[in-house]
Amino acid sequence: MTATAPTIADPREPYKRLRTTRSNFELYGWVFMRASGVILLVLIFGHLFVNLMVGDGVNAIDFAFVGGKWASPFWQIWDLLMLWLGMMHGTNGVRTIVNDYAERPLVRLWLKVALYTAFVAVTVLGTLVIFTFDPCPVDAPAELLASFCSA
Repeated sequence: MTATAPTIADPREPYKRLRTTRSNFELYGWVFMRASGVILLVLIFGHLFVNLMVGDGVNAIDFAFVGGKWASPFWQIWDLLMLWLGMMHGTNGVRTIVNDYAERPLVRLWLKVALYTAFVAVTVLGTLVIFTFDPCPVDAPAELLASFCSA
């Protein structure tokens, strides 16, 4: 009569994936953070150099300065890239923090819903401001307008 040895449960059983499919989403997120960080450095330091060092520096920044910059499609695209990349970079970073520190799935879900809602709101509103900004508003004082506006 041979006795069968009792089976011992696999100690890693609770940690096995529930799904059998795997994606490279986290890898792509990691690569995106590195690439967008480098591009953001160029965009931000270019922005700071033009706004603070060229011409009269910080003293020249007013409504006319912004109106003059955003009258050019080059600066609209520059600022749009800064907005979109900055928001995606920051949102991905906060998403990673939420995944690391929010232990309960429902809390994690609601934090991500709030995060993605804020991302969409800021990105959409910022994009609208960049492309609908009127550098020559009607009834504005002439001293506040850019030089290319007719008074």
